[in-house]
Amino acid sequence: MESARIVGALARYTGDFGLAEDLAQEALAEALVSWAVDGVPAQPTGWLLTVGRRRAIDSFRRRAARDERYALLARDLEEELPGADALFAPDAIDDDVLALMFVSCHPVLSREARIALTLRVVGGLTSEEIARAFLVPVPTIQARITRAKKTIAAARIPFAIPEPDERAERLGSVLQVVYLVFSEGSFASTGQTWMRTDLADEARRLARVLVRLAPEPEVFGLLALMELTAARFPARMDARGEPILLEDQDRGLWDQAAILRGRAALAHAASAGRGLGAYGLQASIAECHAVAPSVADTDWKRIVLLYEALGRLAPSPVIELNHAVAVAMSDGPAAGLALVDAMIARGDLAGSYLLPATRGELLTRLGRRDAAIAALEEAHASCPSPPERAALSRKLAALRAP
Repeated sequence: MESARIVGALARYTGDFGLAEDLAQEALAEALVSWAVDGVPAQPTGWLLTVGRRRAIDSFRRRAARDERYALLARDLEEELPGADALFAPDAIDDDVLALMFVSCHPVLSREARIALTLRVVGGLTSEEIARAFLVPVPTIQARITRAKKTIAAARIPFAIPEPDERAERLGSVLQVVYLVFSEGSFASTGQTWMRTDLADEARRLARVLVRLAPEPEVFGLLALMELTAARFPARMDARGEPILLEDQDRGLWDQAAILRGRAALAHAASAGRGLGAYGLQASIAECHAVAPSVADTDWKRIVLLYEALGRLAPSPVIELNHAVAVAMSDGPAAGLALVDAMIARGDLAGSYLLPATRGELLTRLGRRDAAIAALEEAHASCPSPPERAALSRKLAALRAP
């Protein structure tokens, strides 16, 4: 949970991104041995940082690097020095995790490498989770991450939040990383838990820091999207941890404070007068859900228009699928099914369970029972998430029942 902050603090401390990650792993390895004997310390993060810092001293000593940096590190290591741990203040405006993100999103890296590296180092996602987010093989992601680390070391990229004139160049990648981390927290692609609220909350925290650092309309749009989406978290799972569909959620459980924060951020994004970007449009869709008293009373016509605008601005098969669902809610399941079938004919989202699952739902609403069962069986076979598979199993059982 604290890995990104530890790596970030050690990177700022040593000035070496690759070394910082190694030091953090060495500190964790030492903790696994030491804590089993001595117990978990009162401040485990501080313990790990101290061990990582000492390992940094050892590393420089082994290299016989008795220069100014070595002298400074050795002096700071003295326990009696006041403020020796000020480097690790978690609430500093030059947030270590944010600096880590800007390093990972440096222009010398390809777009794919920036996102993969940041999700791995900052978001703490596994290679398997990142591969599912990108819909690519796991070895491809692992190769991207390895090459990215080597490129950062070769380019001697400094560990720091860039100056304002440099931030815009990297801001788009940073926003996309924050969004993907939040998405993985909202809909966990693997594991037994349907949601990972710790990841989603960390993404929201980073978005709030970004709003302070770079108060651009699209940053506010992303924050609005996260707040409005997270507002529904309390009603999205039952006591057994199984997903609850939007139409079955108790809207009284939705976080009204998060809805207010999200709408305020969305209004701020719109006030710039430049038109909403991709995140702002998604936030507007989330707002339609947040203010509606029920699924039936939702402004589906407006959501259809927003998805059409989003599809032109940031086209993707997932957005097309969501547009098809909105059309089904607005104009009837037959209209939505026609769009879904067109996507299947084009080969969109091949291998994903999302298309057959949506098709099965629409066929169920049209009363085409056998076709719905076949579609849901296909979705069940390719679904990687145990909670989602359980939900599909319940739908199949209901359809097969006399």
